Amino acid sequence: MNDPERAWRTAYRHPMPWDTRFTPQSMVELFDAAATEARQQPLIDFLGRTYSYAETLDGANRVAAGLQALGYGPGDRIGLFLPNVPHYVAAYYGILKLGATVVNFSPLYTAQELAHQVADSGTKVLFTLSATALLPTALQVLDSSGLERLVVGSIAGALPPTKSLFYRLFRGKEVAKRPDDARITAFSALIRNDGAYEKPEIVPERTIALIQYTGGTTGTPKGAMLTHQNLTANARQVIGLDPLPGTEDRILGVLPLFHVFANTCVLNRTVANRGCMVLLPRFHAGQVLAALGRTAATALPGVPTMYQALLDDPKVGDTDFTHLRVCVSGGAPLAAELKAKFEATTGAQLVEGYGLSESSGVISCNPYEGAGKSGTIGQPLPGTRVRLVDKDDPHRPPPEGEPGEIVAAGPQIMLGYWNRPDADADVFITDAEGTRWLRTGDVGAIDDDGFIRIVDRLKDMIAVGGFKVFPSQIEAVLYRHPAVKEALVIGLPDTYRGEHPRAYVTLDDGATATPEALAAWLNPQLGKHERVDQVVIRTALPKTMVGKLSRKDLIAEVMAEG
Repeated sequence: MNDPERAWRTAYRHPMPWDTRFTPQSMVELFDAAATEARQQPLIDFLGRTYSYAETLDGANRVAAGLQALGYGPGDRIGLFLPNVPHYVAAYYGILKLGATVVNFSPLYTAQELAHQVADSGTKVLFTLSATALLPTALQVLDSSGLERLVVGSIAGALPPTKSLFYRLFRGKEVAKRPDDARITAFSALIRNDGAYEKPEIVPERTIALIQYTGGTTGTPKGAMLTHQNLTANARQVIGLDPLPGTEDRILGVLPLFHVFANTCVLNRTVANRGCMVLLPRFHAGQVLAALGRTAATALPGVPTMYQALLDDPKVGDTDFTHLRVCVSGGAPLAAELKAKFEATTGAQLVEGYGLSESSGVISCNPYEGAGKSGTIGQPLPGTRVRLVDKDDPHRPPPEGEPGEIVAAGPQIMLGYWNRPDADADVFITDAEGTRWLRTGDVGAIDDDGFIRIVDRLKDMIAVGGFKVFPSQIEAVLYRHPAVKEALVIGLPDTYRGEHPRAYVTLDDGATATPEALAAWLNPQLGKHERVDQVVIRTALPKTMVGKLSRKDLIAEVMAEG
């Protein structure tokens, strides 16, 4: 189809019109408007303790005032080295109120990884917790980098009183002692003020709200510069997918807020919709099911491995899913078999979406209600344009009927990479009309109804004797085998063909299969150049910090094994 945008004008299935324009809005305006309108409504449910919009607004104002009193202001980079806790929300919006830039860091980072990104971003202040899993790492970085100050919160202080006492009595080994150091400020001391601060000027389309480091599938992670408008637009775009915006809204926030998926789909989108976030500090299938039952959550964003883990939990059959209206899967391809099984078990709708750090989180999604298309990433969000370009020359369209690299344009597309103009030149193309398009690195096709199907990543393609093999296509076949739970296909060096595919799988609990039987079942269903040399059965496959299968880490493991 020569003009895919024609399909979205005539066959668009999201409630908000595709050509909607999003007026400039700062994150401060978005947050303050929500907090003013929904003052006494709960914004956060943290393990049973609730925080209203008014309380969270007061906390954010006090964070801004405390940081300003310490001499920080517009343009300063201030990091969050935190799990999903109330401190994150107050610090996040407080930093933005100051006109400063949030830098997200994974709580799973080593000291070396954290120090590298602190140095790269020029982060001056780091928020963390007095937890043994966090504080020692942060202290190492404080002593070995340009970091000026730590702000350290207490997890016990965020819990309900009875749970707080239990935590102090029985989980003390998880608490690290905060050193007596002038460079370290207690979170409680930082917010010991009246919340009055001098408000800076924020230009939504130019002021950088967030530096979000990419997952780093290849090479060194790069910091995507996301403006206030990028983030507020994406939050409003995601709300535009909901056929019932503004209705009962309790979202289960177990995806880590430091990740761009959760930053938009759990945090910013929920605030913009005046909803409530049920925050869990880490993913544990039993705890997620218990939280669903306790809070009657209406939405559950996640990655495919998370939904599989919920199905595997013995308590899934005892969980009440009747309030759960929609689950959005992202981060990795959603197998049709997993989608069907989850929907049959829970009665909830499970839809697949797609996005990148560079797009503030979301580019496209299947409709929440009605006729979506399994195996696709849906249609573009309102205000988002998507095209295909030639895989070898992004300045021309792909040959008729062939897949191409997916490129996107819209108000959620990043300003560029932090201090990396060389990388900007590689990732952006500008057309004859002056529109700037983001190259996603994903290869896809667009059907006549405007639904986008990802074929594979450009960098994941396996070169077999001059042919391009897409590992995801082989994985899709493997998922059809009743014994296969997870699958990854990688390319390995081959002196004759250049590379050859090899499959790695895990099996469902109780399932039995041999590597030879799986290979004998798989290969007849593939083209000759796609056939694997063997299927390797493992007890586990490597996953990223967000829980999606990691092809990069599997390749590293296999190559290290020799």
